[in-house]
Amino acid sequence: MKGRTLTVGGPRQRAVLSALLLSANQVVSFDALIEKVWNGQPPSTARTQVAICIAALRKIFRSAGWDRETIVTATPGYMLALVGHSLDSARFEQLVAGSVRLTAEKRTAEAAHALRDALALWRGPALGGVYAPFAETEAARLDEQRMLAIEQLAALRLQLGEHQAILGELQALVSACPLRDRLRYYLMLAQYRSGRRAEALTTFRDGMRHSVEEIGLELGAELQELHNAILRDDVPQPSAPAAAAAHTEKKTVAPAQLPQCDAYFVGRSREQWLMDDALLTQTTQNSSSIAHLTGSPGIGKTSLAVHWARRSAHHFPDAQLFANLRQNQPLDVLHQFLRHLGVEGPLPTDLAEAAKRYRSAVEGRQVLVVLDDASSYTQVRPLLPDNGRCRVLITGRTAFDELLQNPGLLRIRIGPLSDDESHEMLTGVLRDARAEEFPETTQRLVRLCGNTPLALRAAAARLLTKQHWRVHDLVRRLERSAHRLAELSIGEDSLRARLDRSVQELDAAAAYAYAGLSRLDHPDFCVANAADALEMDQLDAEDLIETLVDAQLLEVVGRGRRGEMRYRWQELVRLHAQATLSERTFGAHIGV
Repeated sequence: MKGRTLTVGGPRQRAVLSALLLSANQVVSFDALIEKVWNGQPPSTARTQVAICIAALRKIFRSAGWDRETIVTATPGYMLALVGHSLDSARFEQLVAGSVRLTAEKRTAEAAHALRDALALWRGPALGGVYAPFAETEAARLDEQRMLAIEQLAALRLQLGEHQAILGELQALVSACPLRDRLRYYLMLAQYRSGRRAEALTTFRDGMRHSVEEIGLELGAELQELHNAILRDDVPQPSAPAAAAAHTEKKTVAPAQLPQCDAYFVGRSREQWLMDDALLTQTTQNSSSIAHLTGSPGIGKTSLAVHWARRSAHHFPDAQLFANLRQNQPLDVLHQFLRHLGVEGPLPTDLAEAAKRYRSAVEGRQVLVVLDDASSYTQVRPLLPDNGRCRVLITGRTAFDELLQNPGLLRIRIGPLSDDESHEMLTGVLRDARAEEFPETTQRLVRLCGNTPLALRAAAARLLTKQHWRVHDLVRRLERSAHRLAELSIGEDSLRARLDRSVQELDAAAAYAYAGLSRLDHPDFCVANAADALEMDQLDAEDLIETLVDAQLLEVVGRGRRGEMRYRWQELVRLHAQATLSERTFGAHIGV
């Protein structure tokens, strides 16, 4: 059964199976099952329908090759017997309990490793696709356990001195959960210890504003005390004994620096198959195999990279290293990697020397290196091992031609999700029946989000905060194209913010073309159309278009009937370009 996915039938079957799983190896009575499935309002045929569901579930297990009866009849109902099998939720609780014990024994790195293993068991929202009050209550309980484990892992990593490595992850978590004081506390601590005192103070101010606006209360005493300590420049660093313990433990525990998986990750099976083939089966003698994931902002490059890396971590027993290159310089990353790999003493301050030391440290070891949000080959080059047993996974918008010299290169352009995957993501985040009520309206919402994961997450977040809205209410607002990006931009790392950064990285001519091409009446166009809109020679226009293609802001459609190359806007990117044009036009009008 390991690795097999079973397809369970409709909502009632899923509800019955969930009720049995939540009480695995315990008898669940007929009456309890009826209460859970129909929430106190059962039909007269309820007992018969439960019996039909049980029979169907038994058939599913048998057809999958489960050689013993899984759901056994036991007065006064049924029991799901897991003899010889395991349940992720139970395994999660065991690992968390083990981490608590290891923490008490001052075995900090091992405790962190146990929590990473526990959190890696989460492949999506708890009880996703089960729409019943008992499931919602249990899902909320499991989600809270997960968040507590995430917070405890953050505390352990800060004790181990990983404040720089954890910054990006904590920023994303605080953006998603702005009212969790403990996460905000750890983010402020990590920012301060990374030399980002002003950012730590800004994080406090943002939290105070959220707390007052949302619940009418100021932040708690611990956060205020930390804020005051930062103002005084009087925040204690990790103690020397803790650091010494970390160095001792790292000799026996392989570095595992991968962030947590996106709980709502869906799809991407083809891309993962290609990555398996390139990174797990191919071998090169003199260099490491590399997979380079590119795609437009918000398309899910990092989520895919982390999901694959987590799933494949057991292939790299010596180390799994992670770095966000938008937030860290190559030399800082090398220093982090060297410390994680157990290198002690003074580290080289020269980039070339540090890179040489790093390659020596991974020599002969099976290591996975994930380099997230890379913008240039200059950033990446010092971080590439020359060891044939290592594998490298790079994400970013820009395709680096220099990587083509590596014989083990796989380059994948990540596109939008399929309609089914987009629907699954919406349903998973919402955890209620609104996405199922009016399928055509939900499909319209998916299209308005451009099947883009970040936009879909933002749409679901809007619906979560507006429990009285139906999907139609949000669709009606998004159909006003001038306001769509604003409606779908939540938090500091929103789709609009990412597109803003992409445009800021363009040179002046390409930024002009980005705004100017949004004047075209149709999202599909050819070079001749672009040259007319930009009022320039076709060859110059083509160069600018290709620059935007390389920046993942335009897509290549193919060739038209006359053999001309055709290009296409993604709708949300086009709306951003139109907003950029309006801002430029307004600025020129008032003389800015």
